[in-house]
Amino acid sequence: MPNYFLAKTDPETFSIDDFDREKITHWDGVHNYQAIAVIKSWQIGDLVYIYHSMGKAHIVGLAKVITEPVKDINDKRNISWVADLELLEVYPKEKQIGLKQIKESHLFDDWKLVTQSRLSVMAVPQNFVDWFEKI
Repeated sequence: MPNYFLAKTDPETFSIDDFDREKITHWDGVHNYQAIAVIKSWQIGDLVYIYHSMGKAHIVGLAKVITEPVKDINDKRNISWVADLELLEVYPKEKQIGLKQIKESHLFDDWKLVTQSRLSVMAVPQNFVDWFEKI
């Protein structure tokens, strides 16, 4: 059974439409130590919800980790790690769950998406995965 994660992207920088055109992307640009630790824990086959963080904050798609995480050789600070993700699905509008809906449910009040909203990469609790799959 794969682990689930959430990775945020600013749609003006790299949107789900950009990802859909590319199909595979090098997930880089993460500089927060807590988020880097999460990327370092990724394993091939893990699943990653793609989340648009600006404007209408929503989960917009699902990707799969397809390479082991490695140090980002392009990071001048020498702290970042990267991995490749393959897009599996772009969610239709009716399945794109927003932060407001997640918060209003009060089912995930201890999830970092709610408690630490600026964190760009995080683990996803299994109860969220179960809830989301029923939508």
